[in-house]
Amino acid sequence: MSGVFYEKFERHAHGEGLKAHVTHYCPGCGHGVVHRDIADLVKELDVQDRTIFISPVGCSVFAYYYFDTGNSQAAHGRAPAVALGHKLAAPESLVISYQGDGDLASIGLAETISIAQMGLPLTVVFINNAIYGMTGGQLAPTSLVGQKTATSPEGRTRAMGQPLKMAELIAQLDGPIYVERVALYDAKNRVKARRAIKKALQNQLEGRGYSFIEVLSECPTHLKLSPVEAEKWVQENMEPVFPLGVKKDLSATTPPWFKGPHPSFEPESVLGLSGAEPALAEQHRAAWPAHFAKRDLSFKFAGSGGDGAQTAALLLVRAAIELGYDATHIPAYGPESRGGTSYADVHIAAHEVLNPAAPEPDVLIAFNAPSLTKFAHTVVPGGTILYDSTIVTVAPTDLPPGRNVLAIPFTKIAADLGKPMVKNVVALGALQASTRLLPDNALIETLAHVLKDKAAVLPLNQAAFAAGLAAATPVTA
Repeated sequence: MSGVFYEKFERHAHGEGLKAHVTHYCPGCGHGVVHRDIADLVKELDVQDRTIFISPVGCSVFAYYYFDTGNSQAAHGRAPAVALGHKLAAPESLVISYQGDGDLASIGLAETISIAQMGLPLTVVFINNAIYGMTGGQLAPTSLVGQKTATSPEGRTRAMGQPLKMAELIAQLDGPIYVERVALYDAKNRVKARRAIKKALQNQLEGRGYSFIEVLSECPTHLKLSPVEAEKWVQENMEPVFPLGVKKDLSATTPPWFKGPHPSFEPESVLGLSGAEPALAEQHRAAWPAHFAKRDLSFKFAGSGGDGAQTAALLLVRAAIELGYDATHIPAYGPESRGGTSYADVHIAAHEVLNPAAPEPDVLIAFNAPSLTKFAHTVVPGGTILYDSTIVTVAPTDLPPGRNVLAIPFTKIAADLGKPMVKNVVALGALQASTRLLPDNALIETLAHVLKDKAAVLPLNQAAFAAGLAAATPVTA
């Protein structure tokens, strides 16, 4: 077995015994053949240390258990986007987007076409077995007319559409330089398939451009045929619909052109791109507050559209970055423009945020009743719940015990200042008072940078922050 494969496959029998040396693919499946060829070619080209294999949802979903290379698991249909990110982050890498027909030609069709048209040096290996193999044999975009599947038990009809010919579709775009369709049903065609994949890899390594290899592959399980019968079925039924051969080849006339760009991972550069002030990170770099045992705190800002939850979350993240912390922000918008709830997950870490989601936040800032009801029970024991008592006039009776609950009239305080819309800044002041995560002046300075072109509204926002800070600060005797 090629050294590009792991010596043992830990997924199977915990890496013990004979099962540790076999894949999960069915006997006669084309995936195993293509895996072997890719592994051999990566070794032959001596690029194992810079190869990144992308495996999305589909029969190849567990490929990362087999290839001893860089691996990324992509969401269904998103492999091209993940591949693009890897290529731009590491231009010298060899990125292989390995996809099935349901993944590439259905849910991922938009990503496939958009990134093919970009023409950046990437290699896409498309396994076309005319069926949804992993999920139970449903109709695929490439299923043949008349083909019986789990969702077309009488056969694919004209009303279900014609099978998509992806190689021809990709070849007509201006971006790709090499498109070929190959098959695996006999030794001669397996040699051609291997040769095509090698050329596609070389086009990327030489920086020439985007290559797309469609492989007609057997699926004996869902065809309910033996491996030999499945090979014959591909030759007699698939090949007439999906003719083999080169659909486009500009490799020889396209000189190497891709040299980067080389991204910068220097903190100062990244801060500059984010709009933060790199100098502030050095000037105000703060030690992690001693009163927090955790080195990564999570926050959830939630409210209806227009409450400013997203803006408040971004201000907090930016202030944290300018202090030298690592911080992330993930917005989630509901379908409602008003009412309901939209939210933002925020993490602030002393060193590195490992998971940007906040399913169990340390702090919840709720601007309306639906948000308080939805998220209060997710706050960790010992955590803090801040809510707008102007809007939530009757506190829920079932708020979880063991949390620090603060009812602050964000909206009333903002209205008293003359502008109800600054209630989100009031909330930031209350958050600061209740957590003391950042120095008081950090958010004020961030506000000043954000509003540098709107100097007239800066005093109002500063007053809103101060009012929120005062409202949530405990009164001492």
